[in-house]
Amino acid sequence: MARIKDVAAHAGVSVATVSRVLNDSPSVTEETRSRVYAAMTALNYVPNAVARSLRTEATRTLGLIIGDILNPFFTELARAVEDGAREAGYTVVIGNADERADQQDHYVRTLLEQRVDGLLICPTAEVTPLIEEVARGGRPLVFLDRTLPGLDVPSVRADGTEAIRRLAGHLRALGHRRVAFISGPGTLSTGRERTRAFLMAAAETGLEVPPEYVRVGDFRAGSGQALTAALLDLPEPPEVIFLGDNLMALGALDEIRKRGLRIPGDIGLASFDDVPWFSHTDPPVTAISQPTAELGRGAVRVLLDILGGRRADSVVLPAHLVVRESCGEARPHARPPDGHDRTPDGHPDTPDGHGDTPDAVVGRGTA
Repeated sequence: MARIKDVAAHAGVSVATVSRVLNDSPSVTEETRSRVYAAMTALNYVPNAVARSLRTEATRTLGLIIGDILNPFFTELARAVEDGAREAGYTVVIGNADERADQQDHYVRTLLEQRVDGLLICPTAEVTPLIEEVARGGRPLVFLDRTLPGLDVPSVRADGTEAIRRLAGHLRALGHRRVAFISGPGTLSTGRERTRAFLMAAAETGLEVPPEYVRVGDFRAGSGQALTAALLDLPEPPEVIFLGDNLMALGALDEIRKRGLRIPGDIGLASFDDVPWFSHTDPPVTAISQPTAELGRGAVRVLLDILGGRRADSVVLPAHLVVRESCGEARPHARPPDGHDRTPDGHPDTPDGHGDTPDAVVGRGTA
């Protein structure tokens, strides 16, 4: 196990400087602070006092590290975690990783130094040495929304596979054939899962998805706008664009409106992650809703099970399709190629593929 003097030697600073970094002293320059953090990561260093506190003292606090505080999904998730923790008599300390592994590790160290009883992490794409050390060291840890390969850590997340399949059926029932998808990064479990689910659903329902219709974004608005522009500039642009999260959908809306195009008359739009303002846009946006409240509260329950010495199992909750008007209204005379009034999944050929009206909610979650 690395000691503080090992970190100091590796970083080329004094032990006192390392101590000031650990205590977030403003007297340390950013360059020195970065060197010390890099040394901690390289040596898998966690302060001994912190390791002892997690085993011997209860502070009634939980640490939560979210992916991006600007993303409304994570904001709602944090609120749900706070609500669940408060009801159990715990306080939550929140850190924003900003989708950066180094920022995530910074908050992991900080929260451990503050002697939180356990950690809830929406992990970035990278399995850092520190995260691996925390996971394998037996510290109370739960992954939320995302998972990391090779680490045996309980997780609480949503599965959008069925909801995406229903979206594909809904688009097919409206008469659409050419549908593009802007995914999140393939390095994130959520990016990989949503891409896989979309391609599978498209194949099942007969949607046309040539390679140029699948683009990889970064779950930020800027990538949604840039990739939407690229799709709209294709010789044969798609009829509908499905965005892998709400921020990329916001970027897509900006690009579509900048060009003076009409939704859904010129281009249809759908999003993974429903947010409150989707119902207030013109037209309201069809989206896949994750059960945010259940995810946050469920993650707290799993972490409390670990703290209580009880069995802690991973939890997977279903996401749900919310049909609104951004992909178009029902086309009563539209028929699938087989000539029957049914979508390829066997459901009635209605806007959501399940016999509801165009603005009905298919199994709405409570998020």
